Order: sequence, then C-alpha cells, then structure tokens
Amino acid sequence: MKKISFLFVLFLLALPLCASADVLKGDVDGDGEVGISDVSTLIESLLSFDATSISLEHADVDNNGEVDIIDVARLIDILLTMPPASQVETFTVNDVSFKMITVNGGTFTMGATPEQGIPDNVNFSFCYPAHQVTLSSFSIGETEVTQALWQAVMGNNPSYFADDLNRPVEQVSWSVCQAFIAKLNEMTGRTFRLPTEAEWEFAARGGVKSKGYRYSGSDDLNAVGWYDGNSMGSTQPVAMLAPNELGLYDMTGNVQEFCQDWFDMNYYSVSPSTNPTGPDYGDVRVKRGGCIWDGAYGYMFVVAMRNYSLPSYSFRHTGLRIAL
Repeated sequence: MKKISFLFVLFLLALPLCASADVLKGDVDGDGEVGISDVSTLIESLLSFDATSISLEHADVDNNGEVDIIDVARLIDILLTMPPASQVETFTVNDVSFKMITVNGGTFTMGATPEQGIPDNVNFSFCYPAHQVTLSSFSIGETEVTQALWQAVMGNNPSYFADDLNRPVEQVSWSVCQAFIAKLNEMTGRTFRLPTEAEWEFAARGGVKSKGYRYSGSDDLNAVGWYDGNSMGSTQPVAMLAPNELGLYDMTGNVQEFCQDWFDMNYYSVSPSTNPTGPDYGDVRVKRGGCIWDGAYGYMFVVAMRNYSLPSYSFRHTGLRIAL
C-alpha cells in the first residue's frame, strides 16, 4: 500500500506535464490516447483487485504478461517523457498523419561505451573506438515509417507483413527509400531525409535527456523492443511498447532502420567530432536498431551496434525512420 501511495503522489506531480499521444500501449481506459486518466484507471483497478474492466494488451505497459504496480510506474514514465508541443511537428499526407520530434543538439560519446556490453575484440571492432561527437539540433520521426504513410506517398505497399498498415514498412531498399523521401518532399515542401548514423544513435540514446540505458529507453529489452523472444516472428504495429527519453518508439527492434551514411569498418577512428556524415563513398549503407528475428543473447539491440547492407537490397526486417 505504501508503494501505491508513493506512486499516486508521482501521479499528482505529473499532472501539468502530461499530454496525449496516439499510442495503444498505456491506453488503459480505451479512449484512444494516453493521459492522466489512464494512470488513475490503472491505480483504481489495482486497488480494487479487479482487472476485468481493463485490457491486458493496453495496461501491460512493461510487456511482461501481467498488470501490476510496475505498470503504473512505467505509465508515469511514458507520460513524463512525452515531448512538449513545441518540440512536436505533425504532418498529414493523404489523410495519414505522422509526427517529427525535435532533438536538441548536444555532445555524447558514440560507439561501444561500457554500459553497452559490446566485446572488445576483432568481431566488433567496427563499434570502436568510442568517441565524442557534437551534433546540431534536428528532428526525427516519432516512429518508423508505417505502411500507411508509405502507401499514402507511393501508392503501394511492398511489405511482407502487410495485414496491418500501422506496422512499419519493410522490403524497401535504401535506394527505394530515397525515392520515397523525394516524393514526400514534393508533397510537403520540406526536406526530409534519412538520419545520419550519429543522429540516429544520439536520438536512440535519448539525446541530452539520456539516462544511459543499454537499449533505447530501458535496460529491459521486453519493455522497448520487439525481438525473436516476443515478436512471434512478425513485425508489430509501431508505438506499442514504451518510448525512450525523447518520446521515440521502436528504435530497439521491430525493423532495422536505414541511415544516410556509407558504412566503413574503421570510420570511427577518423570521424569528425562535429556533425559527422560518414565516409564520402562506399559499397554498403548503414542500418541500425536490431529486428524481430534477432535474439536477446546477442548485441544487435544495444544502441551502439552497427549493421549494413547493399543499397539495392531489401529485407522483411528492414525499414526506415526519417529525419528533418
């Protein structure tokens, strides 16, 4: 009971900071948004020992298969990490809306920092050395590009897991992603692009709000990432798990995400310290974030891990997130 009272105080303190979000996870009262009413509904359910009136899918915020006091704490965390309206820009294309979140510039250590647990050996040398990077402010997609947005822009849906348009688009190559971005820019009059690798990692780490997690938003993979242990072998609708410190979803797991940069095994040794954009040329492009078929035993999900593919190749586990 003391724990519930303490969390209830946190709930009251959070009142002026909360905002709505188009997120299923945490929508305990089923009104289509996440807000203060969801916290009170969840607390009331726990105090009455009656969970029949709430949805497990919505209320199991930490994704462990049950609803308990930890879900209250996680829900409060989600509300507190929602960015203020001044840092959110909403765009609508052919009736499909998406949000871009401002990432304030700053300096961080990029690469295999100690909390990442990446072995210091030749197999992972491309994650070393850890080095200081300073970035200017930019904006990045709140979620991966969904099939709905891709279809609204391109008029088709190339995805393999195509039964829910809120899933991330996949089976798109880096080159085709450039065509999508070019057409999106024509439709909006803006200059969307893929994030640089440094921007992606800074955002995944939580930017200037980083708490030093191993994954994007938590040290608990199940709380923030879809992987082979919880994905049931398919991609999942975006924003179903908890966001990171900036209010960004699915930067761990679901689909790997293309970055703008060419990939070079040794780039970190020569990378500029300010706004690096990757090598001038190469054969393969950077991918980040891990995917639904990667196992928790590996290192593919930690925010510093790097991956790559040929720009003409497409996969069922690779999509994109846009920057501005």
